Amino acid sequence: MPEKAEISRQIFVTTSEIEALPSAVDWRKYGIVTPIKDEGQYGASWAFSITGALEGQHAKIYKKLVSLSEQNLIDCFPSCGNYGCNGGWMSNGYRNVTVQALDTEESYPYTGVKGPCRFNPNTIGVTWTGYTDIISGSELALQAAIAEIGPISIELDASHSSFQFYSSGVYNEPNCSSTKLNFAGLIVGYGTQRQDDYYIFKNCWSTSWGIHGYMLMSRNKKNQCGVATRASYPFVI
Repeated sequence: MPEKAEISRQIFVTTSEIEALPSAVDWRKYGIVTPIKDEGQYGASWAFSITGALEGQHAKIYKKLVSLSEQNLIDCFPSCGNYGCNGGWMSNGYRNVTVQALDTEESYPYTGVKGPCRFNPNTIGVTWTGYTDIISGSELALQAAIAEIGPISIELDASHSSFQFYSSGVYNEPNCSSTKLNFAGLIVGYGTQRQDDYYIFKNCWSTSWGIHGYMLMSRNKKNQCGVATRASYPFVI
């Protein structure tokens, strides 16, 4: 098994002006976003967010989309604040897996129950050396990262019933918190609909939720739901 390497952390700083960024981006059109997955009844959104960002970066580099194993993340954590399927966050995930590598979903399928670590170095789907945090609270930096880098892991407040029962349109929940974050997901693009700016949010609740598994989240509304509070992406090698 490869040895765990020192993990690096950087801060994303953009020099782009808002006018220089594309008015819309959708990374699904470029073949670097896997189909919608389903976490089931377990709190593993952080794992799906991490794999989504890794899948996107790997596909950009190697021109091949590989679905990665969330179960590998769940099973192979030491004690680091990520208690199996009871929740966890991206920075912990990038730092604290046994090695900075994940098996493919095909070789290590999802069960939704924490089990013994079965990481197999012969079926590695991706490796990484670190991660980058996007400036907290900056929607301009988040927009630039989406446009320049690809799909971005985020954390957000998903505690309201309006989120859980979302089905269409641009999601607008003014009672959302930008600091009390309790869920994770993947931003795969952004755009504007009828003058309402939005992010394209990929969830892990199957295609029966939202717009075939996706949500259009409010953009440029004072960091609504904390979409830009803790956003990050990995360095894939």
